[in-house]
Amino acid sequence: MSTIKPFQIDVPQSKLDDLADRLRRAIWPSELPGVGDSYGVPGDRVRALAQYWLESFDWRALEAKLNSYPQFTTEIDGENIYFLHIRSARADALPVVLTHGWPGSVLEFLDIIESLTAPESADDPAFHVVIPALPGMGFSGPTHSTGWTMRRVAKAWIELMDRLGYQRFGAIGNDGGSMVSPEIGRLVPGRVVGVHVTQLFSFPSGDPAEFVDLSAEDLAALEHLKWFQDNKMAFNILCSQQPQTLAYALSDSPIGLLGWNAQLFGESLDPEFVIGNVALYWLTGTASSSVRFYYEEAHSTDRPTGPTTTPTAVAMFKGDFQSIRRFAERDHSNIVSWNSYDSGSVIGGPNDAAGHFAAHEAPELLVGDIRQFFAEIG
Repeated sequence: MSTIKPFQIDVPQSKLDDLADRLRRAIWPSELPGVGDSYGVPGDRVRALAQYWLESFDWRALEAKLNSYPQFTTEIDGENIYFLHIRSARADALPVVLTHGWPGSVLEFLDIIESLTAPESADDPAFHVVIPALPGMGFSGPTHSTGWTMRRVAKAWIELMDRLGYQRFGAIGNDGGSMVSPEIGRLVPGRVVGVHVTQLFSFPSGDPAEFVDLSAEDLAALEHLKWFQDNKMAFNILCSQQPQTLAYALSDSPIGLLGWNAQLFGESLDPEFVIGNVALYWLTGTASSSVRFYYEEAHSTDRPTGPTTTPTAVAMFKGDFQSIRRFAERDHSNIVSWNSYDSGSVIGGPNDAAGHFAAHEAPELLVGDIRQFFAEIG
């Protein structure tokens, strides 16, 4: 059960042909004129992305790129786990496990693999990189059991690092990975050198004292959070309550999947990246299993108590979720690095969330922050 098997991607041509046929035969919904995106992702954006998917996107090129990296699968806790494992040539390299979220995938980290494993300067730290696909997502395939919370994923990643022979390692995450990575540090603090994330999802507890003397910057972050909850949380509510009801549409229609996932891909992201991630879910049949995480988290009774103690770093990017340090320090007692960056992305509006996929949008800034953090903590 602990066997690690080499893996290569080879999507049958019949799947690609069926996908193209479905895209050509798409039935488009009616729209109200002049409402913009107030009713959801507008049709002109989805049509443009669909056209790119059908006429310009080359799955075989992306498949070849992934196949250029060492890929493996193993079974952990009853589920198949797919992962990339790229070792550095440096003898002093630190192992790190990088975790994505939804609707992202392992693709979001491809642009930083070389910089992490083979830095140009010998003075920069080097890393052995492990990039697993979350259970139920991508080439890990659909999950077959309930209860796959972020905490359970953290336990699985610890087992994965055990199997790879890494007793001392770091944890890096984005989006859902920013929830998994701190939990890894919580579970095995003596083995985790440090945790580096792009968000710390710590929210007000309801105690009025928490709001006293908040900075203007933090108040603005709270206001944006409130706007997001009031206007953009439908995906979370539906996935938390009825993921199977949604699954029929996502599993049967690539246009439906594209429209649903596009709500969380910023307007400034290049279509190659957006379609690559959506195609990965479609071609692996994980559109439905991927959204179960929201249900599992909402219904979990396995809640951690007390703050994490592992050295922690957060690198925030303009346009993305902005963590508030006062709340974060309540949940994470050893924050040693706190940085905010302007990724330079063109922000298309409040729906854009530029910088959310920082490893793709601002790889040099993110890698620089990762290097600095792990160099400082030794």
